Amino acid sequence: MANQYVPPKVWTMDCENGGEWASINRPDAGARYEKELPVGDHPLQLYSLGTPNGQKITIMLEELLALGESGAEYDAHLINIGDGDQFSSGFVGVNPNSKIPALVDRSGETSINVFESGSILVYLAEKFGHFLPTEIAERTQVLNWLFWLQGAAPFLGGGFGHFYAYAPEKYEYPINRYTMEVKRQLDVLDKQLANHTYVAGETYSIADIAIWPWYGNVALGLAYDAAEFLDVQRYQHVQRWAKAILERPAVQRGRIVNKTSGEAWEAVPERHSAADIDAALKQRP
Repeated sequence: MANQYVPPKVWTMDCENGGEWASINRPDAGARYEKELPVGDHPLQLYSLGTPNGQKITIMLEELLALGESGAEYDAHLINIGDGDQFSSGFVGVNPNSKIPALVDRSGETSINVFESGSILVYLAEKFGHFLPTEIAERTQVLNWLFWLQGAAPFLGGGFGHFYAYAPEKYEYPINRYTMEVKRQLDVLDKQLANHTYVAGETYSIADIAIWPWYGNVALGLAYDAAEFLDVQRYQHVQRWAKAILERPAVQRGRIVNKTSGEAWEAVPERHSAADIDAALKQRP
């Protein structure tokens, strides 16, 4: 192959070949500049962006509020990862990994930092006693699928999504490789949902809240403009589940928080009260 890539003996960063995120991606960690994070009035302070990982947490918080858990009131501050907000000293102080979402629970005498979306979901479920069963067999099934998502989603987002939708050039090999895996994952979900109402059984849980923003959005044609390419309609049980989850009012509310694109009714860059979401949804045609 004439254009075959030959790796150098020692890798160095090539800023000219990073695609859309070349200006922010680096091979080192830590804060790049000094800036404190804003703090609102509510017990929970969320620092995030309306990506699938961010949607997990805002959906969870809206579900808790819908159950009457007033302690789940939250401020959702926008972290614009394209501008490098995640590399401020304040954000790195909450999440050393510089990835959204990050949560600070200020309800107790000592603030608690929580990062990684799966960890935040478990933390909130245990704090408020919802969406994670206490009986060991049921709890284990929910955690099985939560960790399945945490391991599977990078193949969908950083793999398929990157090479299909965001990479500076289209390459057959990585697109084929990650398409194969994403379709296998959709088939795993489809077979599971053929026998269960929700992913981990007959009860809505943090497994659904974690998986829907990734695979539900893809199944409904709301991510990567890839519904036809992936032939998502063939996964009939995923389709049924994805549509049912989208009908939940808390999902409709949470999925638009910290979003900066789309129609006015589907983008709430920051949320500091229920009225912020109410005002956006009132504009929905």
